[in-house]
Amino acid sequence: MSTLRELWKFMRARKKYWLMPIVLILLLIGGLLVLAQGSAVAPFIYTLF
Repeated sequence: MSTLRELWKFMRARKKYWLMPIVLILLLIGGLLVLAQGSAVAPFIYTLF
């Protein structure tokens, strides 16, 4: 969580708010891959990439 907090502080200080959608999408994709790792959905997710 400290990494996300520091990233948020950086974006606020440098006015780089356009990075937030990119970070959120990367986190969602990463979470999806971690959650689907052992399930039956995994082969379908990996074909997207």
